[in-house]
Amino acid sequence: MRKNSSRLTDLLHSFRFRLTLWFVLILAVILGGFSLFIYVRQVQVLRSETTTRLVAQAGQLELFFGSDFLRSFEEYEGEIEHLPNFSSDLPLLQETDQFALLGNDGHVIQKSEYFSDTDLNAIYQLWLNSRQTTQPINYQLSDSHEREHNNLSAVKDYIFIGSPFGIGQQSIGVLILGSPIDPGSQLPRLVLILSLAYVFILLVAFGGGFWLANQAMHPVQMITRTAQDLSEQNLTQRLNLSRKDELGELASTFDRMLDRIQAAFQRQRQFTADASHELRTPLTIIELEANRGLEHPRSQKEYQEILTTIQSENEWMSRMVNELLTLARLDSGRTMMQFEIVDLKTMASEVVERLRPLANEKHVTLQTSVLGGGSVQADRDYLSHVLVNLIENALNYANQKDPKVILETGEVVREGKSWQWVSVADNGPGIPPEHLGHLFDRFYRVDEVRSRDEEKDEINPGSGLGLAIVDSIVKSHHGEIDVQSEVGEGTVFTVWLPSAGWSADT
Repeated sequence: MRKNSSRLTDLLHSFRFRLTLWFVLILAVILGGFSLFIYVRQVQVLRSETTTRLVAQAGQLELFFGSDFLRSFEEYEGEIEHLPNFSSDLPLLQETDQFALLGNDGHVIQKSEYFSDTDLNAIYQLWLNSRQTTQPINYQLSDSHEREHNNLSAVKDYIFIGSPFGIGQQSIGVLILGSPIDPGSQLPRLVLILSLAYVFILLVAFGGGFWLANQAMHPVQMITRTAQDLSEQNLTQRLNLSRKDELGELASTFDRMLDRIQAAFQRQRQFTADASHELRTPLTIIELEANRGLEHPRSQKEYQEILTTIQSENEWMSRMVNELLTLARLDSGRTMMQFEIVDLKTMASEVVERLRPLANEKHVTLQTSVLGGGSVQADRDYLSHVLVNLIENALNYANQKDPKVILETGEVVREGKSWQWVSVADNGPGIPPEHLGHLFDRFYRVDEVRSRDEEKDEINPGSGLGLAIVDSIVKSHHGEIDVQSEVGEGTVFTVWLPSAGWSADT
């Protein structure tokens, strides 16, 4: 019982029920207005038809009375009070019609059998007040025992007209003629039909509307169930709705969101696995070296070698942890960058001069070629980090016979927007095409391809995070970075940044 009550409560509070209720409510207002219009229009038609018929009957009755009354008037030598009763057999009158002929002073000459004096006097006064001979008069007849006895009590709403009446040149009085507005009781039947149709249409509309709303909300229910079934271990479910409407677009957006979430979880798992793998090696080395130093007493030189190895591995781990923290801040958006106008060619020259001693130590020629272009809006420290990382990377992999690294800057207009670019080129061994798409992945290395002769120059292969950091910094500046390389010819990294004065919103 409680379960059924809960389902009913959920149904009453559901969106599809409220949507159906609003639809039925709007339809009810429209149908109610339409039904009222039909009823009022039918009343107007009946009134108009009744009035037209009464006017026509009044004209014909005037002709009838005119001829017969004139003859009877001559026979009775002008005494109207002694004229024969013509109301018992008048042409064109229906059973429910009311007729009266009154003199100029208002006394009744002749009238219908069931036309009460009270009603007649009231109608006569209304006609006198209107002063319009053809203006219809609405009147509701009072109850009468004689009318009830003849089953006429149900018909009470009448329309009356009054018309002056005379014989020859002599004015006799006024002819009053009335007929019920709805003698056939059409209006009550119309009200019943409209009421039944109103209820039936609303019931059908509610059922059909609820079914349509349930069908329309089916994709939303699928999205809800899919979201409820999702977990970190199960991110492969997709809706795959092939609809071209708004709900289909919602489902496609939901699927794309799941793709991004799944990719993010995969990157997180891969990142965690790679970080664990990268840290395992130096930690193992430190543990082995410490155990080696503790096995038995050693000479001072051996202790120095052990401590030097431990220090080197510790420095490598510290650098990796710092790079991981930098990436985490960039990914989370918590990095507060101080954007300012920076002259790109000036910064490039400063970075080259700062790294020239390192290049000399590695016996690599570091030079600038064409320094053109203008300014960018960037964080000076982070942009400097990008250039330093790219140049250091190029210094590590320059050709050992004639090692050379060249830096250039310039400006170009693409798709109606001004861009500043800086490129760092080396003449190293190059990168095979299958590795180019993964260079900016975290912990990805191609050292087996781009390594120098380790016998002549030992190189720490790095953490595999440098280019990932560069890519994140460039994207945070609304820029782009690409790489072009040919095996045996060298590699060129190019960074594109919007010119100063241009924003991502323009």
